[in-house]
Amino acid sequence: MTSTNQNIEQLLILCQSGNQRAQLEIYNRYNKAMYNTAIRIVKDSFKAEDIMQESFLTAFTKLKSLEDTNMFGAWLKRIVINNSIGYYNKKVRQNEVPLDAVIYKVEDNDGIVEPDQNNEKVKQILDVMRTLKPNYSLSLTLHLIEGYDYEEICEIMNISYANCRTLISRAKESLRKKLVLKAS
Repeated sequence: MTSTNQNIEQLLILCQSGNQRAQLEIYNRYNKAMYNTAIRIVKDSFKAEDIMQESFLTAFTKLKSLEDTNMFGAWLKRIVINNSIGYYNKKVRQNEVPLDAVIYKVEDNDGIVEPDQNNEKVKQILDVMRTLKPNYSLSLTLHLIEGYDYEEICEIMNISYANCRTLISRAKESLRKKLVLKAS
């Protein structure tokens, strides 16, 4: 049986023993989705690539701490999001170029159903989301695209539950207003 035909559990067992072919197979299966997750948060293709690769290295070195191999994808995504948020927070603290000023292109947007990707309304919403304040854009991306609930967003963004609800509510309202202005 070749490594491409092996199920994820077998591949993870091989990865724990340092099998590079198994690691490459895991990487090939998950890299596109993890890149898309990172770029939606950091909005810089080079940094998203770095974060994705660092996240895979972290996952492979901490694989023994994963209790349920069926949860590998979610676990890896959490590592990518945590690394992306860490970069985002560091960038905000350093007052680097605002995220809104960075022009980027997402080649594949896993968070949206395939037929909807070409929908003009979806493109318009995603374009307008990019113009929101960074914390609004980030909270809406986590909530609406990545599917995280308020508790998870609180943990990721290190804010209180009340702050999270207020932030997302204000972000949605800001998005609505910008969409109405764009439509008129």
